[in-house]
Amino acid sequence: MINRLIMQSIPVAAVLAACAIALPCRAAPTGTPRFGDLRTTHPRTQKYTCATGRTFNVTYLGAANGQSFALVPVNGQQMLFVNTLSGSGAKYQAGSYTWWTKGTRADLYDAMAGPDAPPVLSNCITVVR
Repeated sequence: MINRLIMQSIPVAAVLAACAIALPCRAAPTGTPRFGDLRTTHPRTQKYTCATGRTFNVTYLGAANGQSFALVPVNGQQMLFVNTLSGSGAKYQAGSYTWWTKGTRADLYDAMAGPDAPPVLSNCITVVR
């Protein structure tokens, strides 16, 4: 009964993000990040430039079990985002932050800024290398 109440009150994405962050990250023999027994495959780094002129890299990781993650720099620190359900594009969550990509565009939101707040970073476009 308690487990059911906990699961109903905590979004699944938050639980997954907490578990992914709590697990130790270490290099797997192939050089790809590994979180506990969860092995990631095919890391892909994408460079973005935003409307503010800021440029940065985001590394996307897939796991054999179908999960996907993104390492996004936020306030000078790399944060591990977990893919969540999205009506369109790919939506990743880490704490109060949402990294939402749609095609070649991406935006970073902070839920602590309020439901109608503008993105922290907007109009981020992938840079072709």
